[in-house]
Parts: sequence; C-alpha cells; structure tokens
Amino acid sequence: MKFFPESALVQLEYEKVKTLLALHCRTEYAKYKADNLRIHTKKEFITTELQQANEFKLLQQTGQHFPNDFTHNLHKELKLLGIPGAVLSGEQFLLIRRLTDNANNIFRWFDNERRIAYPAMAKVTTDAWYEKLIIEMIDEILDETGQVKDSASEELGNIRMNLYRKRNELRRVFEKIVGKLNKQGYLADIEESFMNGRRVLAVFAEQKRMIKGILHGESDSRRTSFIEPEETTELNNAVFSLENDERKEVYRVLRKLTEDLSVYASLLKTYHAISGEYDFIRAKAKFAMEYNGNYPVVIDKAHVHLAQAYHPLLYLYNKTNSKPTIPVDINLNEKQRILVISGPNAGGKTVTLKTVGLLQLMMQSGLLVPVHPDSEMGIFKQIMIHIGDTQSLEFELSTYSSHLKNMKHFMENANGKTLFFIDELGSGSDPNLGGAFAEVIMEELALKHSFGIVTTHYLNLKVMANKVPGIINGAMQFDEKNLLPLYKLIVGKPGSSYTFSIAERIGLEKRLIEKARKLVDDDHFTLDKLLNRTEQDLQHIDKEKASLQQLLKENERLKKEMQQVMDKERHRQEVERLKEQNKISEERLAYVKDMERRLKAMVIEWRKADDKDKVVKMIHALLFKQKEKLTSEKQQRKQDEKFVEIGGEIKVGDKVKMKKNRNTGIVKEIKGRKAVLQVGIMPITVELKDLVLIKDKEVINQ
Repeated sequence: MKFFPESALVQLEYEKVKTLLALHCRTEYAKYKADNLRIHTKKEFITTELQQANEFKLLQQTGQHFPNDFTHNLHKELKLLGIPGAVLSGEQFLLIRRLTDNANNIFRWFDNERRIAYPAMAKVTTDAWYEKLIIEMIDEILDETGQVKDSASEELGNIRMNLYRKRNELRRVFEKIVGKLNKQGYLADIEESFMNGRRVLAVFAEQKRMIKGILHGESDSRRTSFIEPEETTELNNAVFSLENDERKEVYRVLRKLTEDLSVYASLLKTYHAISGEYDFIRAKAKFAMEYNGNYPVVIDKAHVHLAQAYHPLLYLYNKTNSKPTIPVDINLNEKQRILVISGPNAGGKTVTLKTVGLLQLMMQSGLLVPVHPDSEMGIFKQIMIHIGDTQSLEFELSTYSSHLKNMKHFMENANGKTLFFIDELGSGSDPNLGGAFAEVIMEELALKHSFGIVTTHYLNLKVMANKVPGIINGAMQFDEKNLLPLYKLIVGKPGSSYTFSIAERIGLEKRLIEKARKLVDDDHFTLDKLLNRTEQDLQHIDKEKASLQQLLKENERLKKEMQQVMDKERHRQEVERLKEQNKISEERLAYVKDMERRLKAMVIEWRKADDKDKVVKMIHALLFKQKEKLTSEKQQRKQDEKFVEIGGEIKVGDKVKMKKNRNTGIVKEIKGRKAVLQVGIMPITVELKDLVLIKDKEVINQ
C-alpha cells in the first residue's frame, strides 16, 4: 500500500497500535512481525489473517487451550545446525527436543474436527509434518538433564566405568591418608579441598614439610597449605587423563548427533516459524479482546460501511478511566464516496476521520477491528492524509502553501482505489478564496472516483455537498444548551459551527455579538442559524425516538411478565389435575392391595376348609360378580350407618372396623401388634393400628 505523506502512519497512530500489539507477543518471531506489520492489498491474505485471529479469539473466549507453549528463540541454534562441523551442546539439543515436541502437540491438536472448525489456523501447518526420529535420536544420546548417556557409545561407557573405579580407589586412599594425618594433628579444620581439578590436603603451614607431595598453593592468610600427597599423584593423573578422554568422547558424540540432525534443519526451522506464527496469532486475538475487535465482512473493492465503530486507542483510554466511548456509523459507496463533516470545534470531527483511517489500516494488516461484525470494509491501495498544521520550515512554505502542495499531490495521484482524509480543507487562507479552492479540490477528487472524508467549517462546501454527485454532508452533534459536544455523527445533514451560540453561552457582551452578526452576510448568517435549528430539532427527534424505544421495551417486558404469570397459572392447574389423577390412582392401588389380601386369605381358607365348593363360590363372587360387589358395597355403607366409632383399647371379643376398607369383624385373638378378626366366615390378620373400636348405635342409644 502507498502512503502520503511519509508520516501518514504516525498521524493515524498506526505505530502506537503496533507497539501495543508487540506487548502481547512472547516470542522474538512474533515481536518482529508486530514491529514490521505488513499492510496487504490482496483479499486472500487479509481474510486469512483476520480469520486466524478471529478463530483464536473464539478459542480464548470458550476457555480452550491451544498447545503452543514454546517461546525460546532458537535462531542461533538452528543456524548452527545447518553449518558443517558445528557442535551443539546438550542444553541446546534439549531446546530442539522441546520445539519438536511442541510441534507434535500442535499437529495432534488439529484432528479432523478441529481442522474443519478452525480452517484458517490449520493453514499454518499445511506444509509441515511431525518427524518422530528427531526426538528418538536425541533421547538415544541425552538424558532429561541434557547430559550424554553412558550408552551413547561403547567407548564412552568404558571410559566412565574406568573413571568410576579410579575415583573410588582415589577416594579410599585419600580418606586413609586424611585419617592418618588427622591423628597426627597436621590437617587444618577443612581437612581437604580441590585445586586445579585435583584433590589436595589442607595442611597447617608449619607442618607442610612433614608431608611428601606436590604443593598446589596457600590460603590468603598463609596459615594453610594445599598439598597433593605423593600416594595419590598417580591416581589423580589417571583420573585427569580419563576425564579428558571423557570430554573428547562426549564432544565426538555431540558432533555426530549435530551432523545426524542437520538433515532436519529445514524442518526444525519450519517448526520454529509455526510456533512463532501461532504466538503472533495469539497476540492479535488477545489484543483484539482488549478493544472489542471483531471480524468484519471484507469486500474486494473500494467500500466503507462501518457500524458501531470505535477508535481503538480512545476506547482503551476511556476503558481505563471508566468513560463511555461513542460509536460512529459511516457508509461510503459508489454513489456516496466523499463525506463532508462539519460542526463545532472539539466536536469529534478529527477523531472520526482518524477512526476510519486507522481501522482501514488495521483491517488490511489482518487485525480485528472494533466494529459491529456486520460492517463491510473494502480494500484500498493508497491512503492520503492531511491533518493539522503542515507548515514546512525546510522549504520555506507557509501553512496554506504547504496545504496546496499536498492537495496538488492528492489531485494528481488519486484514483478509484484511494482513501483520503483532509482535516479543515481550505483553512489557512482568505475564507472566500480558500473556500473557492476547496470546492475545486473536492470536485476534482470526486471526478477521480476517490473515497474520503473531509472536515470543514466553510458553508460553501456544505452547500456544494448537496449538489455535486458523490459528495454527502455529515455533522457532529452538539448540545447547544450545555455547550458540550455529543461526539455523534449524523450523515445527510450539514452542521453548524455554533459560533454565536458559543459566544453567548460563555458570556460575551451581546453588543459585541450583535456587531459581529451585522458584519456577516445575511444569507450566510441565516443558513448557519437554519443549520443550528435543524440540528437541535434532530436531537429532539432522537430523544423522542429513544423515549419511544424505551416505552416499547417496557411494554415488551410487561408482556413477557404477563405471559410468565399465565404460564405459571396453567402449570398450577396442570399440577392440580395430576394430583387428582394420582389420588384416583392411589385409591385403585389400595383396592388392588385389598383384593390381594383377600385372595391370600381365601387361599389359606381353601387349605383349611373341608367344603371346597363354598370357598370357590366366594372367590368367584369376589372376582367375577361385579353386581354383587356393588350390592355388597351398598350394604356395607348401610352397615356403617349402624355403628359408631368409640375408640379405646381393643380386646378379644370386641367389634372393630378396618380403617382402609371399612369392613367390620369380631376380634378372635390378639398376637402382639396384630389381631385375628372373624369377618364373615373368614378369619384375617390385621395390624392393630389399622383397626378402630365400634359399637352398635342401638346399644348406645339404650
């Protein structure tokens, strides 16, 4: 993408965004990409990077872990790996092993389902594969601490075995000498030490001539001498020689391992790049979550349709200070390519202009942008910007001269793929003459089919926007009563500068204000006043609309509450119906249990009775003669009318009634908590708690 001027990215605060993005990077690879962030002009590159960041953002929001935990910079190690004759250390090989294991975890994470769910992230691993031999080769030579194993080579195993034996022999001899000299009182408190890699005795200086050996040095106080006994000299020499052999063999093994792994140098560099790439994607996702970044619809043509757009840096600042950020909606298309924004100073015109420019740069860099996901953003190949005082001391140009020079570049180089931003077009010169040139510049840029945003206070540009095809008006709203900007953009209507209103509110003498008004052309003043009144009417309509929306929401809430009440009532009625059904079911269950008890009693009676036919008739009557059953129930109810419950202790011979089926009988026998009743011709056993004592009503009345 082309930029004009060279400071365009700085003026749009793009460099600040890159700096904040780099803070989220953990690897040098990702930090380098953030510092050298590319702005693409091809849709496939842009959509891939946006989708990657959006997919990782979804992972973060759903709490899923992506297995990319390797953050070391192995650029030096991987470069050495490809150089013939180079040797890597055990620690460096362990880092390479961790890098390979990290790549394996990533490849395993992308199973078939995840490759479908996260296609853009999966693209990073398209040209790579996992080579298990890398880890196997390292594990064969090194242990988990990075030390070369004894089994790395037969020669190394033999050297270390001999070294172990010699050290043990040296230890035994040395300990024997120490014990002997200790008894003689020749040794200092520390007894022994190591000097020049050899085990030596710590001897009192006055006793050093009593011990045969090699003097290796003295303490700082010269009160202790360090002597290697002659008995251990040969053993120390042998140990020193074996240690030297061990170092040579370890070096040879590591060099051989370096040479063997060099064939995978290119693949390991790919693993390193994959780790860094996913770290960069993670950084973009984490950064986007801070400023509420989303994935807009990308269109491969010049187009701007931003819904609920924020300036990311302003959003972060306000978020830190617990302040609200007012979103902006902007739509530039083939029929409405240039937006002229007017309104009072400090009303948010320049912020709106910078918001659109910065979001465009971020989107084409593959960064998620703080807009509604339904927003549509096109692709531009050139961005031109003119913001603030561009007076050039170097070329001895005035503010307006510099302004015209920039406008000359705009008109000569703008095309249908250009997005331009001009703050205060025509300022710095005579209002009438500057306004005339501003009209010419705007008309020329419109003829070039360029897209852009222009801020101005000139009334002639506001009028022009309604006449020239492709140019539309916009205004930043202002609270005239409280003299506060509302930072809200209204497209389609020009805005007032509120020059006289602001003067009145701040207490400037009315005499001076009226004098200034007389100096202004009547048509000019009338138009500004009309714009002022129109804007206030629009604000009033917006408030009424917001109030109506609130009432509609309240009405919808009450409707939902009423529906909930009705649903609860239906539920209560349904519960009552089910309870009634359950009650009937319980009565039927009691009837079945009673029938089961009677049948068991009949079976017992069958076994005892001599007259089997009589019992069969009873069973037949119980099971099949429903009419007789109904008659019996009627008789039972009549029978109930003859008795009255009196309560009290139940004894043998008492007349009782069963609580469940209301049958009556005579107590024949009491067995603990149960009683044997004579009901008709059948004796049955019933719990005492299920019986109640009764007497004939006639007996009571007598």
